[in-house]
Amino acid sequence: MIQNPDALLVLPWLRIQNVNCISSPLTWGFPSITAILGFAHALERKLKSRYSDLSFCGVAVVCHRFEPQIFSPERGDKVFCLTRNPLNKDGDSPSFAEEGRAHITLSLLIQIQSDSYLQMNPSEVEQMAATINDTALCLRFAGGSILSSFTKKGKTRLMDWDITGEALNTELRRLLPGFLLTSREDLLYERTTELQRTNPEATSLDALLDLSSLNYEPVAAEPESETVEWEIRKKPGWIVPIPVGYRSIAQCYEAGQVLNARDNETPFCFVECLYSLGQWISPHRLTGTGNIFWQHDADVEKGLYRCICS
Repeated sequence: MIQNPDALLVLPWLRIQNVNCISSPLTWGFPSITAILGFAHALERKLKSRYSDLSFCGVAVVCHRFEPQIFSPERGDKVFCLTRNPLNKDGDSPSFAEEGRAHITLSLLIQIQSDSYLQMNPSEVEQMAATINDTALCLRFAGGSILSSFTKKGKTRLMDWDITGEALNTELRRLLPGFLLTSREDLLYERTTELQRTNPEATSLDALLDLSSLNYEPVAAEPESETVEWEIRKKPGWIVPIPVGYRSIAQCYEAGQVLNARDNETPFCFVECLYSLGQWISPHRLTGTGNIFWQHDADVEKGLYRCICS
């Protein structure tokens, strides 16, 4: 984990169309943090040909707009707006996998480490930011297409990393209105401990479901009164369940050993999704650098491949 990056990259107000909003087998909504870090990784690899020592250390994401492509039937729950595929040779509608899409506007703040950046003059730094912007606009983001960035509200920029966090707080305030996604793994641990006091067999999954659901609790209408009122349990903020990575459920196979794998040059492992809690928070409520930058964390021996926030 890199504690002191050299620079901060800001990709502001990216308008993205048709991102995948089915983030895991159990959740849907904003794209998963694994997809966001995947975009940053792809961007880093594209830039390696020109900036060989460039390395992305962590990514923070601010959401400005989220517009899921859904509609409400006359009766029933909301459903996704799906595409109409051409008929097959028999004149029937072909089978297809359900796809959830959304249009979003977001900003990314990326920690950068690069020795060559430290030796650049202001004009070279501006050219580097323009190159990163042009490269990013040509990539896919969680399956969606990046249409443009709002240049009136700011352009892609690079600045020296400020250890005190003042520059970061200034940039976050420029990205208002919006909400920043942070990790609340601590809240999940606390709730698990509370449930285990009354039920020793309670697990983290029980705590995750409890914190993610809408719970009604009885509250006394007046002190020392037998009359109660049912109220929704208040949560400590805008808490949401999020997928944060994967855990292996089988041994790691050698490259090319598993039939029909996408990549026959990389070892293959079957995995299941890992879940945790996240919180959407307004950037103006943060102090210092905070725990807002997501990073990859892999423990091959335990089979854990997850994203952590630091």
